Amino acid sequence: MNASTQTVIITGASSGIGFALAEEYLKRGYNVVGNARSAERLQAAAAKLGNPARFLAVDGDIAQPATARKLFERAIAAFGRVDILINNAGIFIAKPVGDYSEDDLESIVNTNLKGFFYPSQQAAAHMGARRQGHIVTITASIAMQPNAKVPALLPVLIKGGLNDATRALAIELAPLNVKVSAVAPGIIDTPIYQQDDGTRAFLSTLSPAGHTGATSDVVDAVLYLTSAKFTSGVVLAVDGGASAGAW
Repeated sequence: MNASTQTVIITGASSGIGFALAEEYLKRGYNVVGNARSAERLQAAAAKLGNPARFLAVDGDIAQPATARKLFERAIAAFGRVDILINNAGIFIAKPVGDYSEDDLESIVNTNLKGFFYPSQQAAAHMGARRQGHIVTITASIAMQPNAKVPALLPVLIKGGLNDATRALAIELAPLNVKVSAVAPGIIDTPIYQQDDGTRAFLSTLSPAGHTGATSDVVDAVLYLTSAKFTSGVVLAVDGGASAGAW
């Protein structure tokens, strides 16, 4: 199938990894449907991407099932079908367990858990009926190998669950020729981190490679998974070896 006819939905597309993914898929000739909660930020991203014929901005809270339905309805109306779903929207709150608030829990459950479930449910129905497609979720390598330097129970709880859910959904959808995998990044240089020298130096200690990753590292992993014909149920760590064990 010619890549120019394929359509990818990317949640959390207004910045960071999501924006980098949208930019690369557009370069490769895909139609891209980008979602973010803020319409203003999403429109700013769309203007920066500069490809209005093939980039469709659909704002809305991805924790709401109506947003997931709207994403697929708008994508199908504009481009005919959806070939790839990338569940990228997510937040990361690291703090000691006793410091987490009810708002922290609600925020992580809404964005990271519901933001995976509702779009994946829509993708399973649409792609399963067509008997082809890829679902890729961006999780976190700290859920594979917790680190004493970064207490992060809630991200580990939810992202770890998403890693297992990825494998379960891959098995469920395999008979329908729908591949389901995940990319588990370590520390990636994105705007969610403070950019002062002290923070950068600390973040570099969280990988045995001795440095942080780039958004392009995650993009490369996603590109592989969404083109693979015989790879599914994989949680691919992109973390400089951080999830391999203690160092």
